[in-house]
Amino acid sequence: MSEPAIPGIDTTIPPSGPGCVECLQSGGWWFHLRRCAECGHVGCCDSSPAQHATGHNHDTGHPIIQSYEPGEEWFWDYPREGFFQGPPLAAPTHHPTDQPVPAPTANVPPNWIELLH
Repeated sequence: MSEPAIPGIDTTIPPSGPGCVECLQSGGWWFHLRRCAECGHVGCCDSSPAQHATGHNHDTGHPIIQSYEPGEEWFWDYPREGFFQGPPLAAPTHHPTDQPVPAPTANVPPNWIELLH
């Protein structure tokens, strides 16, 4: 088996779903979404209350995420603390365009802006 072109990125793995895995399991909510470029885990961004994408990085050591927002294609490298342009990942490349921000609507508190990081 050959090594990936960029360590930490597997272009064949689809995302885990349309929203943050942990928030969906716990009844939480997110502001923006990030996708692990190695395993496809979708987690909430660092502005979100639970910051599950960074938590996934800490738990697994997977080094790279990509924005999972429509119209955004940037990657973030945790060890290098920097943005870069990477290869296209397996579809879909963003959450559904009709999904509101923040989401899921039923879990978003009225004072959600005050709860952002």
